[in-house]
Amino acid sequence: MKQGFIKVASAVPAIRVADCKYNLEQVETLIVQAEGKGVEVIVFPELSITGYSCQDLFRQQVLLDAAEDAVFHLLDFTRQLDIVSIVGLPIVAGDLLLNCAVVIQQGQIIGIVPKTYLPNYSEFYEKRWFASSQDLKPTVVRFAGQKIEITPEPQLFVTDDGVKFGVEICEDVWAPVPPSNHLALAGAELIFNLSASDELIGKHNYLMSVLAQQSARTMTGYIYSSSGFGESTQDVVYGGNALIYENGHLLAQGKRFALENQIQVQQIDIDRLRSERRTNSTYVNAVRNISLLQQRDGYGIAAELSGGDVKHRSTAVLHRLYPMKVERDFILERHVDPHPFVPKSADMKRSCDEAFTIQSMGLAKRLVHTGCTKVVIGVSGGLDSTLALLVCVNTFDTLKLDRKGIIGVTMPGFGTTDRTYRNAISLMQRLGITIREINIAKSVTQHFEDIGHDATVHDVTYENSQARERTQILMDLSNQVGGLVVGTGDLSELALGWATYNGDHMSMYGVNAGIPKTLIRHLVHYVATLMGDVSDILADIMETPISPELIPADADGRIKQKTEDLVGPYELHDFFLYYFLRFGFRPRKIFILAQKAFATRQGYADEMEKGAHSEYTDEVIKHWLRTFFRRFFSQQFKRSCLPDGPKVGSVSLSPRGDWRMPSDAVSKLWIEECETL
Repeated sequence: MKQGFIKVASAVPAIRVADCKYNLEQVETLIVQAEGKGVEVIVFPELSITGYSCQDLFRQQVLLDAAEDAVFHLLDFTRQLDIVSIVGLPIVAGDLLLNCAVVIQQGQIIGIVPKTYLPNYSEFYEKRWFASSQDLKPTVVRFAGQKIEITPEPQLFVTDDGVKFGVEICEDVWAPVPPSNHLALAGAELIFNLSASDELIGKHNYLMSVLAQQSARTMTGYIYSSSGFGESTQDVVYGGNALIYENGHLLAQGKRFALENQIQVQQIDIDRLRSERRTNSTYVNAVRNISLLQQRDGYGIAAELSGGDVKHRSTAVLHRLYPMKVERDFILERHVDPHPFVPKSADMKRSCDEAFTIQSMGLAKRLVHTGCTKVVIGVSGGLDSTLALLVCVNTFDTLKLDRKGIIGVTMPGFGTTDRTYRNAISLMQRLGITIREINIAKSVTQHFEDIGHDATVHDVTYENSQARERTQILMDLSNQVGGLVVGTGDLSELALGWATYNGDHMSMYGVNAGIPKTLIRHLVHYVATLMGDVSDILADIMETPISPELIPADADGRIKQKTEDLVGPYELHDFFLYYFLRFGFRPRKIFILAQKAFATRQGYADEMEKGAHSEYTDEVIKHWLRTFFRRFFSQQFKRSCLPDGPKVGSVSLSPRGDWRMPSDAVSKLWIEECETL
């Protein structure tokens, strides 16, 4: 494992039924390919050495001896290789014939895992040939020149750098309580499944849903390999599935019904899985309560209560793997989405509809609870206030309230441009809400005189005075009409503290509080497709540079103060925010992910990921990452008194929800690591 990633592979060889020598050659070919790609663990299908469909040939000693001889040669073949291989074959243990997975590394059998649940229905007839691990008592066998204990207890395999994995076989994952449940609760972070699932109409999609659900439920990386071309088609056909999941998300998928050998390679983020488990208290509780399962099914994972403290005791058999012989350079190969908050294009419409509805329902409940039939909102002609206004309109329509109860207030100031002013007025007119225009120049100028501030000095006082004046107007108007002030600030601004304290930072309900900047444009575009009568205005708003418009425009009347020139690109900050909040990643890990996402490092540029709208040098990423942590820590005091607002995505900065942090916490550790990047 390097930088929290481990590289795994699912391999599907094209085999011949009962031809162990040929099958071994295919397995060895794929092992060499995988080792050349830096794979650390590779898994093959169920009974891959003999073929799954041998039927009564499994009773033939010739076949059993040939399978053992193949493993003997495989041990010699892997002696100098830096890879763990998991192959399937029948093994005799006393009076039992077991369907087993054999874990091999550097010429040694590390462990043998027998199958637990044997399908014996419809086209399956495994109990004719095999016994279950439930029929087994711990037995020492001499196999391929080694003495190995085969046990019915859960078995964990531990790499030199501490990654734990377990193995289950085909039908095991279809059981009501799969062995992988117990393996995961005993500490397994990866599950490898050797399978031989035949293809039927509709079965493939159902299989994928089962694997995704099991990976998500156990919070594991799930690596699945199923028999393919070459298995007997006497009564069924095997499609050859190579699937890799991480916490329920599909990372890699092979081609079904391929005639040739295939291999799927992927890097699993172990750091991410561990973060999920630490965060999820339900998972921790499940580990504590595993003793109940142990009493029911006999698996040796127990929890003991002593003096009110919970002590965990796992009797799973631990197998320690050998260290890798060669130190490899780390290159992040897996796809990293540069915009983790933005739904994939296939899900965009559904996800935007869901987010927009969550915002609207949050506001609807607040209006019904307070009995308000009016809201007051500042409309600037920018993205944030536009989205908040659209939410208000949708909410009023849902509650069957008159849109005239929405008081949209445009408050031109020293930096307001004709473009944003025109868009604000036009949008409100088309939406049919009540329009109020209150120019703040006179009142702010008077305020400068009152406090003795030089209006030609465009400093923080100059800017914040305008923001606070606008908020005062909105609050006073809400008192005047008996309404509720709807906030427009978004999640990204809250993270960076890009809001004036007790200015635009404050409202009575912040509908955008859970929406990051990179998602807002998509939401506005989505609404534009629903409201054709305002789509042209929304299109121009989406093209307008993001700006607080607190500094006078340039000589041509264009926006002079652009937010991203001051605090950095929002697509970078949203990327940093996601991995910092969602998984607690350290700056170095976030930096590596950002390099890949935005295709900057040498060797990455020609792999430019689709969807990355910009490229940033390492120095640019480092600079803004340091800015992110500096601002995030220093601006917590604004989040500590955040107005109510709905959580929409996977993270939130509400002090009553996802994020609780001392306002005076020190950022030194994070900044120092940024400096070493």
